[in-house]
Amino acid sequence: MSDHKTMKEMQEEVDQYISQFKEGYFSPLAMLARLTEELGELAREVNHYYGEKPKKSTEKERTIEEELGDVQFVVMCLANSLHIDLEEAHNHVMHKFNTRDRDRWTRK
Repeated sequence: MSDHKTMKEMQEEVDQYISQFKEGYFSPLAMLARLTEELGELAREVNHYYGEKPKKSTEKERTIEEELGDVQFVVMCLANSLHIDLEEAHNHVMHKFNTRDRDRWTRK
């Protein structure tokens, strides 16, 4: 699949999508509530596939991939609205894991 995008390109794509609407981005608190909602939906799907809670026959068929995509979209909206570059945020967290937490786990 040749549809590889950088995080920056994905953030720009989300921004272009949101920018076409007068309402723009929701407030950070509203987006946090939305993120919490999406995480709940992801948790529900993971529980259906890997947990002890089978889907009800009336429940819509969703996938973990779909729910992760929803979470990612809301995270990008929140980051964009706060002018946070997620590539930079990723680099910071990986540096932290590779320094502070480097001896925390058993290496293969």
